[in-house]
Amino acid sequence: MTEPATTVRGSGVGASTRPATVPDSRTAWSPAAPTAPLLGSPPPAPDPSYSWSAGAPTWSLGTFGEPEPFDGGSASGAMAWARGRVVGAAVCVVLGLGLIGGAAVGSWLSGDGDAPAPASAYEAAGGLWHSVPVDKLFPPTLDGKGAGPGGADRTWTRIAVAPDSGCADAFDPLLRKVLAPVGCRRLLRATYTDATQSYVTTVGLLFTKADPAAMTSLANRFRGEHLDRRTDLLPRPYASKGTAAAKFGDAQRASWTIDVLTDAPVVAFAVSGWADGRSVDAPEPAADAVRAGATSAPAQAGLGNEAQGLADRVERRLRQRVGPATEKTA
Repeated sequence: MTEPATTVRGSGVGASTRPATVPDSRTAWSPAAPTAPLLGSPPPAPDPSYSWSAGAPTWSLGTFGEPEPFDGGSASGAMAWARGRVVGAAVCVVLGLGLIGGAAVGSWLSGDGDAPAPASAYEAAGGLWHSVPVDKLFPPTLDGKGAGPGGADRTWTRIAVAPDSGCADAFDPLLRKVLAPVGCRRLLRATYTDATQSYVTTVGLLFTKADPAAMTSLANRFRGEHLDRRTDLLPRPYASKGTAAAKFGDAQRASWTIDVLTDAPVVAFAVSGWADGRSVDAPEPAADAVRAGATSAPAQAGLGNEAQGLADRVERRLRQRVGPATEKTA
């Protein structure tokens, strides 16, 4: 039993006709002889069964000139040429979409805030607080190659992990008020010490309830009003008895950093101080303390480097985890 011929169309190149046959159980399948299209003849209507051709522009073979057949001008050669161009066009489309998708995901992983993250990546990042083990976000040890003053290497050891919780006691009251518009879904914190146990640093990830527009608005406010430099807007440390951070309280905060992400519903932060419990009269933002020539006590001790280095590495681990999380939810 033989069905009518089905049209196969190229992408802006031409058209050719091939028979569509259905084998009959009583006879052997035998394709009908192909018929070459007439040069300059009007193109047939798109076949709605091919989604890639239904809305595509139509061209006759004479629009750009007749292609040279591969087999010396035979009809079967013209049909093979057209099919080859269709396959080539499809491959180019697939490769192009892959490059576009890879670039979008890559911008998120590299921390390029100028390119918006895919919605799936944003949503996946917001759920990492309950789907990723603590050791993946806050590993027992973290290497800080070149993270210390003058490019010195650092190694940090985790000494305490706070239970995941709300945000009521994690920030100064005014900072908690500033963060209120994005909400608090969950808060994860851990405290680290350096190799000499001279310094302690609490690093945290606040998972918000906000959409990308709200996170962008908060980030713009922090940047425009310099809220990340105000000493009345500090994160609070997480102290743990029996560790080097046992004396790490509000009065011991020496340097800090706060980063409002716009491609994930997360606020990353860190606050550092001395492990011996000494109080600090004038805490200094990490961005100022790491500058060349800074002479404050936190800067000279490298506490700005401690806060900035740990916050950067934990934030980087968060970004690295979004790929596997997206794959699981896809």
